[in-house]
Formats: sequence, C-alpha cells, structure tokens
Amino acid sequence: MATYGFDFDFGAQLSRDETRFRVWAPGLDALQLEIAGQKLVEMRPAADGWFEAVEPVGAGTRYRYKFPDGTLATDPAARAQSADVHGFSVVVDPHGYQWRNAWRGRPWNETVIYEAHAGILGGFKALTAMLADLAELGITALQLMPIADFSGKRNWGYDGVQIFAPAEAYGTPDELKELIDAAHGLGLNVFLDVVYNHFGPDGAYIRAFAPEAFRSDIQTPWGEAIDFRRTEVRDFFIRNAIYWLEEYRFDGLRFDAVHAIASDDFMESATRNIRAALEPERIIHLILENEDNDAALLASRNVTAQWNDDFHNALHVILTGETHSYYQDFAERPIDQLARVLAEGFAYQGEISASLGRPRGKPSADLPMTAFVSFLQNHDQVGNRARGDRLTTLARPDAIRAAIVLLLLGPQIPLIFMGEEQGSTTPFLYFTDYHDELAEAVREGRNREFAQDPVVADGVTLEAVPNPNSRRTFKTSIPQPAADGDAWRALFKKLLALRLEHLVPRLEGARALGAEPLGEAALLARWRLADGSQLSLAINLGEVEVPSPQLSGTLIHATGSGVGQSFRDELLPGYSAAAFIAAAG
Repeated sequence: MATYGFDFDFGAQLSRDETRFRVWAPGLDALQLEIAGQKLVEMRPAADGWFEAVEPVGAGTRYRYKFPDGTLATDPAARAQSADVHGFSVVVDPHGYQWRNAWRGRPWNETVIYEAHAGILGGFKALTAMLADLAELGITALQLMPIADFSGKRNWGYDGVQIFAPAEAYGTPDELKELIDAAHGLGLNVFLDVVYNHFGPDGAYIRAFAPEAFRSDIQTPWGEAIDFRRTEVRDFFIRNAIYWLEEYRFDGLRFDAVHAIASDDFMESATRNIRAALEPERIIHLILENEDNDAALLASRNVTAQWNDDFHNALHVILTGETHSYYQDFAERPIDQLARVLAEGFAYQGEISASLGRPRGKPSADLPMTAFVSFLQNHDQVGNRARGDRLTTLARPDAIRAAIVLLLLGPQIPLIFMGEEQGSTTPFLYFTDYHDELAEAVREGRNREFAQDPVVADGVTLEAVPNPNSRRTFKTSIPQPAADGDAWRALFKKLLALRLEHLVPRLEGARALGAEPLGEAALLARWRLADGSQLSLAINLGEVEVPSPQLSGTLIHATGSGVGQSFRDELLPGYSAAAFIAAAG
C-alpha cells in the first residue's frame, strides 16, 4: 500500500507534530489564526503579503482566520470544510489514506467517458457502488462534475469557492480517495472537472484576503475577472491542478470554459507545468472546454483533447429542429457542418458565428480524430435549458439510436451523460441551495435569462422555470431509467463492445478520408484506421430514405428497419445507421 500527498506551500500543511498555516493576504495589515476551542494566534507577516503561523495541532483541527475588522474567513486553500463554506476549515492528513491499487492510467485511445454529478447520484460512497456496473457497460473513464465545496448542500457544480476541498455534502476526502482507488481496481480512469474562470457568488473569501487577485478592468458574467498576471494567482490554480492529480490520483482534468479565463497564455503555462510536476510513468489526460475552438492549444503535446460542441450542436439541430440561441449557428444545412466535424474536427474554423457576432475557431483538419470529445448530451446542453430537457424528450427514439451509433462507433472520443445509457427522460435542472436575497436574485436571473427562449411556452413567469433553490428541483434531476431502459443499456453495451473490438486497437493515427451529405439529414463518413483498414459510417436521421453508395467491407453494426437489404439496393432507410470495416488492401 502507498500514500500520497502534495505540499503546495500554502494552506494548512501537516507535518509530524505540527501544522504550518500560510495564506496570501496582501489586502490586510494583520491577520489572526483562530483554532476552534483555543486562543487566537497572531500570524507573522512575511514578504509579498504572506502571513504564516506554525501550531502544534494535527489532523481534524478546525480553524479559520480573523481580520482586523472582525471578519471571520475560511482558508481559500483548505483541504476540507466543516459546517459549510462559512464554517471552519479542517486540517487534513494527506497520508491518512492507504491506497490499494498501483495504477498508471489507461491510454487515451481506450477512453469512453461517463460524465456524472456526485451529489445527484448520492455522494462519493453511492458512486463507488455504481462503478462495477459502469465498467461492465464498457465505460473506461468516470468524469466527475466539479466537486469544489460550495455554499449550501446542493449545487449543480459550477459555483465552487473552496477549490481544494471536496464538497462536504458529497463525502470526506478519504471517501473520495476510496472512490478513485476502487475505480482503478476496476480498470477505470477518473477525471475531474475543474473551474478556473470564476468563483461562486457566496463564500469566496479569497476576494477579502486578496482584492489584487481580480481585475477591475475586465468584467465577466460572474464579476471581475481573475487576474492571472499575478504569479501568486497562477500558482494557486496550477498547484490546485497538481494537487488533484497527485494527492487524489485523478487520471486527468477537464478545464471548464477556458475561453473565459482572462489570460492568453495561462492554459499553455498551466498544462506545461502540470506535466512537468507529475511522475513521467503516469498517463495523465488534460481536456479543455473552449468555445473559441483554438486548435493551436490542441496541437500542444500537453493538451489531450477538447470537448467538441460543434458535434453536438449540428446533431441537435438535425434531431430537434431547434435553431434558437447558439443553435442559430447551425440552422442552415447542419448536415454539411456535421460532415465537416467528422472530416476535420471543428465545424467553425474561423467563420463568423452569428450567436457570438465574431469569428470563431481555427483550422483543425491536421489534428487527430481523438483530439475531440463528442457527445449527444452533457451537463451544459441539458442543464442550461430552461427546463433541463434531455434529448429523449426532444427527438424520436429511433433517430437518437442512429445518432448513438455515430457517437460510439466513430473515431472521436465519446462521452455519455449520466442516465443517457438508460434512455432517461428525467430533466437535469440548474439547482442551488442559496438563501434570502441571493436565492431570490438567482431565481429572478434564471427567469430573465430565458425570457426570450422560444422553448418556454406562454412567456416566462416565476413558475415557468423551476426554482433553482427548491429541493424539488434537485430531486427532480436525479436520473431515472426509462421504461425501456434495459433496451437502451443493451444498445450502449453492444456498441461499446464493438468499439473496443474494432476501433480501439486501430485508433492511433486514424485519419479522415472525407464525409459527404446524402440528404438533408443523412451522410456517409470514412476514415483510414491505423492498420490501413477503412471505417465507413452511414447515418440517416431523417424519415425519408436516401440514395447511398454501396459500401464494401464487413458490416459490424446496423440499426433501423431493413438496413442490410437497403444497402444492397443502394438505399439508406430513414432513422438508420450502419458501420462497415473494410480490410486494408
């Protein structure tokens, strides 16, 4: 058995018989350390706005800081919290957990991601109990939505304020380590979604310690931008990333909305430093969400892949007919844009985005297919809807099944959103646990956001959009299997087994040969795989059959009525998909 810890030079660092407390507070002239049940300790000022104290206390000690004006504040770098983000921070022994499984990580080509919300699924212990079922399904990587501690007991994940502390509502640090350890024992990677572009609206005491950490000249949807020009700020976030990978043994990170980080070079610097800090024998994956489609970042050997919204958006428009909001960018001939995605990675590679009013993206055709993470649903695409609608409530089941073939048997890396594998129709809503004025402001803001949303019928009232702070909103979001959930699961399991057998061994170096529309909602795409064989995928998401070239090779899967016979007649039926592999030669 082994133990792991990471000393990131600030926060509460435990040694054999004492704990060193260190915090950056350039906005203060003095600072006291309060240890619960003991006297206040005057902290020693150090250079550049740092304050330090060393006390003979150990793991489990509860502490916080007291400002000269009497303000009581938690540690921005606390490894754990007690009694919410306004309570006490907790000293943690990083070496208290004994790891059972030695694990290097799985190669990226083998990756099938399952995105999950730990709170919705019952916490770290409950999620640990689900791991065997995920592995049996064919999942190879569990990706946790953000777990940074937040205000209240419920949050959809992107309002964290204690970025080093696993959310108290989900479980203890050791329970999180047990989840990751158990996943490794089943052959699963575990990724973590981290948010470095903003803090949540309640409990972010870092602003009180260091107003210098924010930029008054740049405003974001969440307030003043974080100032990544400051060395202390960069170090805070880069060490956070290394901490999750080293101390908790996560196998990768997904960086949320890096386009909203007010720095041109932070991600390049961060990924380079993260790689340099970790053991070279470990396989670590660093994944971006980036609205800007910056292919240059993906070309860096430090970045593994990017979530490909273009794949989702083009398919969503074809499947649902929706063209509001950012879907307007895919309103005209979305099948052409989907074809470009399958052949070149991004649909937008410098063209003007109507929804953004500016050019979006850079050329991506030279990138490997595995540099893109594809999905039909995820937390954003469902949770950012007024009523949290899943695709299963918006599109025909037979069309969705055809799209799933494209997702799971195409060469891009697939992501499955929790419940999707069971055909769940349960909404995934935006939920929080705020109170008083903040709760009302969040509720009213949510209604204003969707005031012009054509999906919300009869205008927006306070009742039209579920109240984020209602416990019912949270409970409604717990995924439930559809009545035919077993059939959905069987489809996912079969396709993932075929992916493992036919694609995974051949993905390294796979290149697109092209993709051509066959109609308004149909296309044929081809790729040259690593061993020289050719993968062909034909898909028709419309009702009407369309002419299709006769495909050679072995049919590895088809869905839809009469697909096999139709291909011999050079026709692709409505709501169908088929995948062929032809040997090299």
